[in-house]
Amino acid sequence: MKEAIQQELLQLEQKHDIKILLAVESGSRAWGFASADSDWDVRYIYIHRLDWYLRIDEQKDSQEEILSNDIDLAGWELKKALRLFRKSNPPLLEWLRSPIIYLEQFSTAAQLRDLSKLYFNPKSCLHHYLHMAEGTYKENLQKELVRAKKYFYALRPLLACDWIRTTNTMAPMEFHQLLESQVTDPTVKEEIERLLVRKMAAKERTEDPRIELLNDFIEQKIQFYSDYLQAIPRVEQPDTQLLNELFQHTIEEVWRTDPRS
Repeated sequence: MKEAIQQELLQLEQKHDIKILLAVESGSRAWGFASADSDWDVRYIYIHRLDWYLRIDEQKDSQEEILSNDIDLAGWELKKALRLFRKSNPPLLEWLRSPIIYLEQFSTAAQLRDLSKLYFNPKSCLHHYLHMAEGTYKENLQKELVRAKKYFYALRPLLACDWIRTTNTMAPMEFHQLLESQVTDPTVKEEIERLLVRKMAAKERTEDPRIELLNDFIEQKIQFYSDYLQAIPRVEQPDTQLLNELFQHTIEEVWRTDPRS
């Protein structure tokens, strides 16, 4: 499947006359709890030729396409990605840490990983993850029958909050790292591990009875972080100059040997 995805990425480059700087898995396969019928969630950062940027009208800065072979493709143009990076956008920070890399070329992704320590904003990331958990809990975990994956859509962001609060660093994508390091209650951990086995063995839409132990755990975490976020100070956004320089360097690095640039 990796070869099929890489071929699709090559076709995207040719079709849109772009270069893909980084392409990774971003969904349950990267998190470590894919079901047998999970999609392939491929996310990428790309750059156009210089003349694309030298226009007075704004251009579309993202791409999305769902293919018939369960590959979900979505990409951000580099300037869009850098603006989001400046705001410490958690999905983008996760892409940079994905354990499954389909394509990485040129130096941009490596430079972003180096800069992420400077631009990482714990409060912004905590807000994002708390919002994810709250939405999933309210919309999906109040019913009598619940899809197992919805529990992990609440648990993973809450454990990411725990990681950020205790380490002041961006959380890893892999769920097992969060589970092992952040869940100290053996009863809760055992229940999550049992649910994880069921989730990975079942199909995506399989439903099981609600688990009150986990509902209580999730609800308590949501309340804790709702209060916690009110108490921590706002973090100032770093200067943009380093990202301007990275963008200019990438244009030069990617297209300098291309006679059409």
